[in-house]
Amino acid sequence: MSETAAHVDPRRWKALIFIALAQLMVVLDSTIVNIALPSAQKALDISDANRQWVITAYALAFGGLLLFGGRIADLWGRRRTFVIGLIGFAVASALGGAAVNEGMLLGARALQGVFGALLAPSALSLLAVTFTEARERAKAFGIFGAIAGGGGAVGLILGGVLTEYMNWRWTFFVNIPFAVIAATGAALVVREPAEGRNPSRLDVPGVVLATLGLVSLVYGFTRAESDGWLAGVTLGLFAAAAVLLLTFVLVESKVAAPLLPLRVIAERNRAGVYASLGLAVIGMFGLFLFLTYYLQIVKGYTPVMTGLAFLPMVAGMITGSTQIGARLMTRVPPRLLMAPGFTVAALGMVVLSQIDLSTSYPALILPGFVLMGLGMGTAFMPAMSLATHGVQPRDAGVASAMVNTSQQVGGAIGTALLNTIAASATTAYATSHAAGARSADLLKLQSMVHGYTSAIWWAVGILALAAVIAFTLINTGRPGGGSPAASSEDGAGANAGAGADAEDEAQIPVMVH
Repeated sequence: MSETAAHVDPRRWKALIFIALAQLMVVLDSTIVNIALPSAQKALDISDANRQWVITAYALAFGGLLLFGGRIADLWGRRRTFVIGLIGFAVASALGGAAVNEGMLLGARALQGVFGALLAPSALSLLAVTFTEARERAKAFGIFGAIAGGGGAVGLILGGVLTEYMNWRWTFFVNIPFAVIAATGAALVVREPAEGRNPSRLDVPGVVLATLGLVSLVYGFTRAESDGWLAGVTLGLFAAAAVLLLTFVLVESKVAAPLLPLRVIAERNRAGVYASLGLAVIGMFGLFLFLTYYLQIVKGYTPVMTGLAFLPMVAGMITGSTQIGARLMTRVPPRLLMAPGFTVAALGMVVLSQIDLSTSYPALILPGFVLMGLGMGTAFMPAMSLATHGVQPRDAGVASAMVNTSQQVGGAIGTALLNTIAASATTAYATSHAAGARSADLLKLQSMVHGYTSAIWWAVGILALAAVIAFTLINTGRPGGGSPAASSEDGAGANAGAGADAEDEAQIPVMVH
């Protein structure tokens, strides 16, 4: 779509509403089921050993198939893939809500992941090819970034309300109206440029290797949480993931039409976005999990109160994304938003690492949440926009899929890694303080809080690393200004001298096979 066409087509802002609604549905679904899980487990008689699969089945299918979903979006067209993803997600959600046994629920969750893997990359790439003018792109990605960052917390709130006042099944059924509205709106107002298709033959070996490699990686971290890091199964899964993903890279460098063109990840700015965003999500997902348990078990909050407690973080994300990120995006280089954003979020976590049994919500948890939200919102917005930096429309789907892949894999790794750290610290504290304990219940709570704070300090370090990576790897100039990195875009002579700004991103030439 040319810049002129973008200016005369008012439908693109209506399109943003439906694209953002679909993104909200996908993101909140990764957390909404967490709060409903105890009720669903009891209703369907799911064992403690198998309950993790309600979360893991979704993460495995979603994370494992995202690259495939992004390539399908490039092949079929993003709008068609977007609508198919929405319809499939609604059907899978209906099956989950109607589940009569454990197998049906787990199957529905896996199916949600499959259609989520079609939906998420097509939503982000539709946004990338719809908004090509710098200022409007900043506003659009500001809204999208706020939703991508805040959707998880919204899921906690909505999950609490639905579980407490209705039924756990409504955490599935609620997706159906979201999907119907978004699909109807997409059919009516979403448009994409005809030149955005990538008609190349599907890279089947790449699909198999990438899917199996990512599934092995995510499942390896899941097993590490339950079996330990040095268990044979865990080490075997990590070894399999390493072999499969290295083979995938080798295959992609040889085939004529790769699933993931290496030019997409070789450009340092996009590589910086994928790495820093993945690390940030590792820290963020862990925090959601620990503070949900802390507020409910230690502080005695109800599910609804727990969800409402996260509202200031959501407000901070929206403010950081739409008021700070979007306003400064066209004035300063992205790294000067992302690195400080991750740093502010890390400071928020430092505040939250001070929690104890008698912590005041207004005095400590509230400011920690606000700092976390402001920092993440400010960093997420330019990251979402920069993910499609310098790619042709035909690669927009797979470039967008890489963002979602880094988030999903990061979330799975974060949950397993930080959970394992917290569990080890909890056990060590309980063992060392058992002799002088006044009460077994008090010791249990103290041990739990010690485990949470230990893991939060790890999350602080991970977020600090994300800030360093964002500052050092990302070197593109501000949209509308000079872009030093653009000239290195696969050696293709992208238009850097005149400023490869966001207005021209969708048209920047890249090397073709």
